Amino acid sequence: MEPESQNLKTAPPLTLGRFHISEDYGFLLPNPLKKLPDHYRPWMEIASRLPHLIGSHQLRAQVNEMPLLNCQFLTGYREQRLAHLVLTFITMGYVWQDGEAQPKETPGNQALVQAVNAVLLPSPDSLLQALQRLRISIQDITRALGQMHDYVDPDIFYSVIRIFFSGWKDNPAMPAGLLYEGVSKEPLNYSGASAAQSSVLHAFDEFLGVRHSKESADFLHRMRDYMPPSHRAFIEEIHSAPSLRDHILSSGNSELLTAHNQCVEALAALRSYHLAMVTKYLITAAPKAKGRRTSHLPGPPQALEDRGTGGTAVVRFLKSVRDKTLEAILHQSG
Repeated sequence: MEPESQNLKTAPPLTLGRFHISEDYGFLLPNPLKKLPDHYRPWMEIASRLPHLIGSHQLRAQVNEMPLLNCQFLTGYREQRLAHLVLTFITMGYVWQDGEAQPKETPGNQALVQAVNAVLLPSPDSLLQALQRLRISIQDITRALGQMHDYVDPDIFYSVIRIFFSGWKDNPAMPAGLLYEGVSKEPLNYSGASAAQSSVLHAFDEFLGVRHSKESADFLHRMRDYMPPSHRAFIEEIHSAPSLRDHILSSGNSELLTAHNQCVEALAALRSYHLAMVTKYLITAAPKAKGRRTSHLPGPPQALEDRGTGGTAVVRFLKSVRDKTLEAILHQSG
């Protein structure tokens, strides 16, 4: 059997390109397409009019008249990403157009890569630099999240927007799921939009060795089914890479240990800030929305009043993932 150090040196370096991840934009698609081939014009025409069709309660009628189109004419990853986005928005609008009276059926990553490769080489100086970059990236995400205060009103978010993020799994309003006509004879269950579907947070957890409770971990791993397959493969690649935790502890390098712990603390701070945002936009906003209609739109989802749009008991879940993040802090033995 070859020594472990030789195995590490022969392991292929981690790169972003083969996972459709941008060096500049991370998991976001740079210069995304705005149009699909003409064959998919019916999708694009409905998508371009979504706000009007939802507000006038005409979306379902328009979708029901839409021709059934085959995805085989989509060429390449970029067209597939746009088609996925368009159909997701149309589906959410279709289901929640009339509120909970739903229908019965419906038609920072460069630093991560540098750090993983530095463990493979190994290169303490490169790893230290990568960990410092990673901490700054996580702090930048927290600051970017704060822009929500400038652009999104809590009452409007809760009373008007939030219902369109809701899914039909773990949702009391749709306990049987949703029947996809022409796709399945039985109802299907899909979760709503959730920060737990964020590829970058999963990548951070895997790299920093964060281990969540079984209940939270089961939910988080199920949320990976909603990621683009290439992004899910990237997270699995990080998971299978040599352990950063073991590497730092065995090295006895105090600078690396401090830099690692600063990344963990920054990630916990991000999750604390997310919890504060949920308190403002969900917990505090909910009592204000009761018995009040702010527009002709569907209104807040009563069934998910104390739950996240992904279906979790949101405050308990967020506190758990934050606290488990802090448990990843390393302590030098001896």
